[in-house]
Amino acid sequence: MLKITRKELINSAAAVAALAIYLALIFIFYIHTPIYHLYSSAPGEHVYYEKAAVISVSQENIARDESLGLDVGSQEVKLRILTGVYRGEVITVKNSLNYVTNVRARVGSNVIVYIDTVGKTFDVWIYSYDRGPFLYIFGLLFVLALCVIGGRRGIRSVLGIIFTFASIVFLFIPMLYRGYSPALAAVGVVIITTCVALVLIGGLSTKTLAAILGTTAGIAFSSLILAVALGITHLTGYSSNEADVLIQIAGGTHLQVSQLLFAAILISSLGAIMDIAISIASAVNEVYLSSSMSFSELFHSGMNVGRDMMGTMANTLIIAFTGTSLNLLILIYSWNVQYYQLLNNNEIGIYIVQAVAGSIAVVLTVPLVSFFAAQLIPVLDPGTNHPVTSSDGKESF
Repeated sequence: MLKITRKELINSAAAVAALAIYLALIFIFYIHTPIYHLYSSAPGEHVYYEKAAVISVSQENIARDESLGLDVGSQEVKLRILTGVYRGEVITVKNSLNYVTNVRARVGSNVIVYIDTVGKTFDVWIYSYDRGPFLYIFGLLFVLALCVIGGRRGIRSVLGIIFTFASIVFLFIPMLYRGYSPALAAVGVVIITTCVALVLIGGLSTKTLAAILGTTAGIAFSSLILAVALGITHLTGYSSNEADVLIQIAGGTHLQVSQLLFAAILISSLGAIMDIAISIASAVNEVYLSSSMSFSELFHSGMNVGRDMMGTMANTLIIAFTGTSLNLLILIYSWNVQYYQLLNNNEIGIYIVQAVAGSIAVVLTVPLVSFFAAQLIPVLDPGTNHPVTSSDGKESF
């Protein structure tokens, strides 16, 4: 008969209670009324995006534009709508192919159509390829790879990803929409996500506690540095390309646009910080379990691992941010933008602060996690018979 200890029972009850509170918060915050009805262009009109099957292509005048690397021209396509209120309708549409809308319809394939209705009449255009099935397949392959190679930890990693996604979409964004401070909401969601994700990945252990403390401390210091950097450079959420639309939304809600940039940069750095934190904590734990080391030796071991990682991790952050701004960088190079204009451009300033703040957060996390891991693991999770040397130099078994 399986015996459940009191500690396991308490942990299970605490986990269930925490999950119940979390789901209740999501339910409370996520329900909202849209400010803008994106899918109705005017009173009495409705817009639908539905799936349709290509039955036939009766006319086709398409040529290859080698300069664009695209097929351009037009098609006359017969479609059968597969979903929505017009399901089963068969309609013939003209499909134009250019560099903006470039969906080449082929018999037997599915596409997504844009349906604009006015009363009982409606117009249809081909909007895009039906990418849904392929995106689901790629997602499933990713999950399978994690589970097969990672085993139980892979499954826990998947749960951590789901939790992080749910926290951002169903909790963090609705909190901003309701007028909560983006800065405080970002810090709160980051800490909650860190705790849950690291526990799922590393289990309830001392190394996980060290990683959580190090990540939280790193985020705290990073927040201070980021706040100073944004204040000195006079960069806010109003500096982004979407500021005009966000200001309109803020007029009908309590959205605090000025703090959105701070929240965005902080959240974008979380993944790298958690990664380096759990890696250092795990390394210190393994070193301690395999040999007798003092606090100082364990700390230096963690620092050595962290030094190897923080260069590549900071590099990864900068490369990732460069990738997101590649189009802008090409335009800057092509236009031969002047130095002072370039350095003081809002977008360039945001990218620089984002890359530097994220990298600083990673660098600061290294000594913090090394300290917590070296201090806590020998005391809370000995695991071996060798003597434990604490930071004050006293040995015990």
